[in-house]
Amino acid sequence: MTNLTYAEVSPYFFAWGPITLRWYGVLMAVAVLLGTWLALREARRVGIKEDDIIDMVLICAPISWLGARLYYVIMEWEYYGQHLSEIPKIWHGGLAIHGGLITAIITGYIFTRARGLRFWQIADIVAPSFPLGQAIGRWGNFFNQEAYGYATDLPWAMYIDGAYRHPTFLYESLWNLLVFALLIFRRKKIDAYGQLFMIYLGLYSLGRFFIEGLRTDSLMIGPLRAAQVVSVIFILLAVIGYIYLGKHNRRYKH
Repeated sequence: MTNLTYAEVSPYFFAWGPITLRWYGVLMAVAVLLGTWLALREARRVGIKEDDIIDMVLICAPISWLGARLYYVIMEWEYYGQHLSEIPKIWHGGLAIHGGLITAIITGYIFTRARGLRFWQIADIVAPSFPLGQAIGRWGNFFNQEAYGYATDLPWAMYIDGAYRHPTFLYESLWNLLVFALLIFRRKKIDAYGQLFMIYLGLYSLGRFFIEGLRTDSLMIGPLRAAQVVSVIFILLAVIGYIYLGKHNRRYKH
């Protein structure tokens, strides 16, 4: 069989007696650090104070993680309602990207308004950091052996949970890297504040919609996959937002 073999991997980056450090947490930290570094470089280029970016990250990152966890717990309340002690154990997985993204946007808006900054300008500065961080963070699913797809006989299938399956965490990581590269290429070519973020929102959601259809562990809203529903909403918002911001261009005030 020519398919890739999924080697047994440990979820632990470091383990010494009761002291453990999981790959999931390590990769999340790396994602935040690289994303922050990238945003700081762009902030310097456009004349935004680095302290504002650092302060925003220090506030938005933990709140967005909380939002990602709450979103997941709410969607899976049938389980967590019976296992309350599992709710804070994010190292076991269970961070919904859409919950974190929604929370980050809301928190970022409040932060920029409080600091007197242009929300859409800051959104463009951090836009490439989102897909870069997501591309890195998806490998936490690899080490936790989660977020995989249906059985398949495709040449790049990976042996997971007793069968050769779509490595959907890999698909999304690669898609996010492609979105990241496009945003880096486009960041100096946009016509209005906020358009770069809208490109990110639309493209990420487009890829997520199709990849989600291959997964076996989707959060559900009745008969529908929650991530696909939210992705469609985000795609529509991204298209409308891109056009709206483009028409208003530099006349748009905060």
